[in-house]
Amino acid sequence: MEKSDGEKNLPDRRRMLAGLAAGAGLFGLAATPATGQMGSWAAYHVDQMEKQATEEFLFSQARLKSYRARRSASWDRTGGNDDSVPIEAGGEAVLLDVHGAGVVTHLWFTINSQDAHHLKNLVLRAWWEDEATPSVEVPIGDFFGLGLGEYFVYQSEFLVVAPVKALNAYFKMPFATSARMTLTNEGAARTDSLYFAVDYVLLHSLPEGLGRFHAQYRQAAPCKAEIDNWTNEYSLEVNGRKNLSGAGNYVFLEAAGRGHLIGVTQAVLQNQDGWFGEGDDMIFIDGDKHPTIQGTGTEDYYNGAWDFHAEPFANQREGAPLIVNAQKIGGRYCLYRWHTESPIAFEKSIRVTMEHGHANHRADDFFTVAYWYQTEPHVEFPALPRAAERIPRIYAVGGAGAFEQFHSN
Repeated sequence: MEKSDGEKNLPDRRRMLAGLAAGAGLFGLAATPATGQMGSWAAYHVDQMEKQATEEFLFSQARLKSYRARRSASWDRTGGNDDSVPIEAGGEAVLLDVHGAGVVTHLWFTINSQDAHHLKNLVLRAWWEDEATPSVEVPIGDFFGLGLGEYFVYQSEFLVVAPVKALNAYFKMPFATSARMTLTNEGAARTDSLYFAVDYVLLHSLPEGLGRFHAQYRQAAPCKAEIDNWTNEYSLEVNGRKNLSGAGNYVFLEAAGRGHLIGVTQAVLQNQDGWFGEGDDMIFIDGDKHPTIQGTGTEDYYNGAWDFHAEPFANQREGAPLIVNAQKIGGRYCLYRWHTESPIAFEKSIRVTMEHGHANHRADDFFTVAYWYQTEPHVEFPALPRAAERIPRIYAVGGAGAFEQFHSN
């Protein structure tokens, strides 16, 4: 009988595992020089590694769990079908208030509101271990990647917006002693019906070495342009500019402590004609004066290319699921990037920035959320902009396609 592909490749797999183990110094014994064969001790450990990998593949879904699954939700406590809660203007809904050790594993919301701006006016906050200031403070639409206050359907590794207006998040949010989560209505209109579910598990204790989940909102509406008398983004007056220090860049996040960035979402409303994304990402780690990580363009950071050619896309780790009226005043983009292939680690501090146009020549509106894990305590967040300031609108700025020209058409 002919061997299967797996059987044919078994020696190659064993040699690969042995090479990795020897190269990492795991066994202390490498291939025998005289024969090129594995030593018996190395061969034993390769067998064990192969066995463990096989068992994990076969048995991971069936492996019995040692946690207690729980849910905090808006279900009708009378046993009826009124499974939502209202939030009056200025009011607050408590989504989760639990003591002990555990992990929040999933958030789900759907909202019925007459407020056209409820995605910007409702603010999600979370506190771990009775901390004084929240580790999560984000308008609910921005938290789920809907940074322009409008719904659209997309799917990514951590965030999913499903039909109809169903908001889902799959970040793991551990806590050792307590967790509290709220949604506050900072708008002027009542939210008629908030449906929610917060899935979590309870544990006896948390292992060492876990950061706490953080999410922070920031905006610049508009970004402060370094020049305003340009008409062509590729002209010498724009393209001849230099920026090596990151001065004037838009800032997604400044954090202190030990942790790692897992990703960002960004929404853009154009105040000028042309391509908004000539700006490079620049990330400064542990006090570096020049970018530790330097990018080549906004669309490149989001793992696209050539201004996306105005084609929306949504993948596991990267996407631009909303692109409308591209490269025109009033053009709208929503973007995300998850660094799950290698979260960006920092030991002391991190500063995550991006140019707004080449060398910060543009004055578009940016709305962003940074998501990361870190040790506590965290640096207190900048004050959240007032609700009215968070509503996207076009501003009169200089540069290509003057605002007055836009209104005259």
